[in-house]
Amino acid sequence: MKTLTVDLPGRAYDIEIARGSLDRAGERCRAVLPRARKLAIVTDTHVHPLYYDRVRASLEGTGFECRGAVIPAGERSKNPGLLSELWEDFMEFGLTRTDAVVALGGGVVGDLAGFAAATILRGVDFVQIPTTLLAQVDSSVGGKVAVDLDHGKNLAGAFWQPRLVIMDPETLDTLPLPVFMGGMAEVIKYGCIFDRGFFDFLAARPGRGPIMGEIEHVLYTCCDQKRSVVIEDERDTGRRMLLNFGHTLGHAYELAGNYTVWSHGEAVSAGMCAAAALGVRLGVTPAGVPERIADLCASFGLPTAIPCTAEDYAAAIGLDKKGAGGEIALIALEEIGRAAVCRLPKAQLLELLQ
Repeated sequence: MKTLTVDLPGRAYDIEIARGSLDRAGERCRAVLPRARKLAIVTDTHVHPLYYDRVRASLEGTGFECRGAVIPAGERSKNPGLLSELWEDFMEFGLTRTDAVVALGGGVVGDLAGFAAATILRGVDFVQIPTTLLAQVDSSVGGKVAVDLDHGKNLAGAFWQPRLVIMDPETLDTLPLPVFMGGMAEVIKYGCIFDRGFFDFLAARPGRGPIMGEIEHVLYTCCDQKRSVVIEDERDTGRRMLLNFGHTLGHAYELAGNYTVWSHGEAVSAGMCAAAALGVRLGVTPAGVPERIADLCASFGLPTAIPCTAEDYAAAIGLDKKGAGGEIALIALEEIGRAAVCRLPKAQLLELLQ
């Protein structure tokens, strides 16, 4: 087992990476939740037939009483209506302040279940058991939980750290290829903003097979980088903002596709390529960097550009959580492996995009 500790004062928790860890979920949850009697397991229609029974059996084997809630798979489930349904389901189950929520699934499940845990009874504990590459390397770590609104992505949310993150690399074996490759966009992001050596490592291993051969190293590297950033800047006001590389424009692409055409990973891939090109135009990013990023993304079957109207850009940028007043923080690369926050007026960014 590889273990990393997110050492936040009073809210420290471990990220555990180990094959077969789904079968040890019960003992690990019991260790961090000694007072809990009931666990509400939130999963989705894709993950439920694959792993729900296995995880539930492990949890019940250590004395937990469990109840499952199965949501439709996909980004559209991150909505206030389903959030309200989870609240009511938790209350019907008899969840108390000493009980907990388990998020079993990808980023949508983790975001929705985490926000439900953060807000029910003014906050109960929750455990992340991410089953997709994107969730394992990114969204399950750091405590950002949210739902989408009609006006945009992740506009209602909270910072609510999990008590434990359990990652079983074997769950990646059942991912459809597009879902796996979508997760690679977040993996590539870490190389772009923090670690040139890791970027080169990925470039030398294009394709699912070579990456899965080194998957424990990939997961550990990404989680270690995110862990260090979260410890330094939990509330996303400083260095943690660098993790948004590709996301400001990526959210515009998701919105342009009505959250059904482009996955989050695909949108982030195109967003990173566009942000790198903008960095060149702003005089921050050296020439040639956008091409290197585009080549790496393309080697994993990810899009390097997505059509987007000026109206969709304006809608996403105008409401982007990284904006402050009339300004927006665009993450640009000073080189592969080093990123910087570039603050500029939103109107200027829209002009550059057009």
